[in-house]
Amino acid sequence: MPWQIWYAWLGASIVISLSPGASAIMSMATGMRFGLRRGYWNIAGLQLGLLLQIALVAAGLGALLASSAVAFTVIKWLGVAYLLYLGIRQWRASPTDMSKLDGEVTETSGPAMALRGFLINASNPKAIIFMLAVLPQFLDPSAPLVPQYLIITATLIVVDIVVMTFYTGLAAKVLRLLRSPRQQRATNRAFSGLFFGAATFLATVRNAV
Repeated sequence: MPWQIWYAWLGASIVISLSPGASAIMSMATGMRFGLRRGYWNIAGLQLGLLLQIALVAAGLGALLASSAVAFTVIKWLGVAYLLYLGIRQWRASPTDMSKLDGEVTETSGPAMALRGFLINASNPKAIIFMLAVLPQFLDPSAPLVPQYLIITATLIVVDIVVMTFYTGLAAKVLRLLRSPRQQRATNRAFSGLFFGAATFLATVRNAV
């Protein structure tokens, strides 16, 4: 892959990762609740979801999803339901014990947090179709595709880890300022509203193909 193409993809990866969305909301909510160290479980799950998206595009399944109204609708509504579930869970979350801010809050296991992160990206058909529309523009069909996909995947994953670490760490710092249960409940409900908003947005998405 020529350097100029890689630089362009690097810029696109930064824009994709920084764009507000369910993954950013999930990262901040996780940082607020569990801190940065345990938040890496969520970040790992998000990256597995990204890997799945790229694999679907590389295998040609992304095109099938883009052209199948039934597949698109099923995955979309699964994503909406999952975001609503996260919103309800966040609304009902109990205030964090401030004596456990060292990352020892363990009511949710690491693998469970990783699974949530994975489902956030895996249940978003719009993201897969977006990847299908954008990613091929950075590929040279006359050159071997596997090395190009590896470079593209590694670049996007590294950028997304950095960005989600920033979101998670920033939210974890804010948590230390929220000492009272009332403040924490208000913040949890604000994030709950963001999840509900993301679900509403996803529900309005239509397959344009």
